Amino acid sequence: MKDAKNTLWTRDFTIITVGSVVSMLGSSLSSFAMNLMVLDYTGSKLLYAIYIAMYTVPQVIVPIFSGALLDRFSRKKTIYTLDFISAGMYLAVAIVVYKGYFSFVLFAVFVFLLGCISSMYNVAYESLYPLLISEGNYQKAYSIASMLETLTNVMIPISAVVYRYVGIVPLFLIDTLSFFIAAVMETRIKTDEEYIETQKETKAEGVSKTGQMLLDLKEGFKYLKEEKGLMRISVYFFFSCIVGGVSSVIMLPYFRENFDNGEFVYMMVGGMLVLGRAIGGGIHYKTVLPKEYRYKIAFAVYIMIGFIEGFYMYLPVAVMMALMFVDGISGVTSYTIRLSATRSYVPDEKKGRFNGAFFMLMTVGSLVGEFLAGVMSLVLPDRAIMTIVCMVGVASAVVLIGGGKKYVAPIYNRVQ
Repeated sequence: MKDAKNTLWTRDFTIITVGSVVSMLGSSLSSFAMNLMVLDYTGSKLLYAIYIAMYTVPQVIVPIFSGALLDRFSRKKTIYTLDFISAGMYLAVAIVVYKGYFSFVLFAVFVFLLGCISSMYNVAYESLYPLLISEGNYQKAYSIASMLETLTNVMIPISAVVYRYVGIVPLFLIDTLSFFIAAVMETRIKTDEEYIETQKETKAEGVSKTGQMLLDLKEGFKYLKEEKGLMRISVYFFFSCIVGGVSSVIMLPYFRENFDNGEFVYMMVGGMLVLGRAIGGGIHYKTVLPKEYRYKIAFAVYIMIGFIEGFYMYLPVAVMMALMFVDGISGVTSYTIRLSATRSYVPDEKKGRFNGAFFMLMTVGSLVGEFLAGVMSLVLPDRAIMTIVCMVGVASAVVLIGGGKKYVAPIYNRVQ
């Protein structure tokens, strides 16, 4: 019989997982509908890019400071407090839109505030989540996390149908309820956050809380600089997020402009990506990848995904769907390898600072991509834009991950 201490599904892990499902399903319902609403309201790809960027901008700065802060304060309390605040915000915007006060500026401000909350929440969540995983279960845990993120995309077609035939207000009310339920569940997490006591011992004497946060922030970047493997992984994902930022602006408008009922064609193609990720997550939950091959697998996946995403838009829809299925299985493989490796590698007392720096780089990459997409769309066709940025992504994988094998491989191939 397996030792209970090595069981993945502990009380706290179950709570954080179920709570995540509830909040993510609700959030995914409204986010896609909001995208459609902004496109319908503005009719401008540039304004759409600005709208998306408003969600991204706060995630450049907030993770840096929240990462340092959350290494000294309760990540658990931060998570459920932010979920309660999110519930209140969605209720407020539901009332405002119901009363007929919609405007582009209103939504831009709303998503800016959501971006602030999301960026702090992500750092807190990614820093707490590893503490709830029992020893030896990192790959399983992160395969579940990847499946949950993927399965939330199942709500996208529901979101489109509800938005078209009912409106967006019911979706905001569902969000209100889902975030409230998740927050209540998260208050029941009982894990001891021992890193807080450890960090109290490192607090500089005679330094204010703000001063200590700045010192912690500096230490976080110093740690990342000293860890050459983590630095190369982080910089590669900066370039990867540029590709993601471009895609987030280009894809939905492209399908709507080039296909009848384009949002549904977009969902069909994206649905195969979701299916691939779900199946891939299930495989990784059951099968542990040999540690000596994880680096090679991840590197190969980075290259393959770059070529798929750079050229699939030139092909028939059926072929797009097949390639997206392959992309999904491959992507969840590299996701599981990276997260399980880096989250188990970084010490508990430094997880917040590392995650803050990592999320900052990813967010800057997304913001650069969103800006590039908006500008490049004025002079280049959508497919050409995707090809160019994806090839830049492939080159970054070759240089940073392939060229940094001696630094990256020991992290990806380590025993977890």
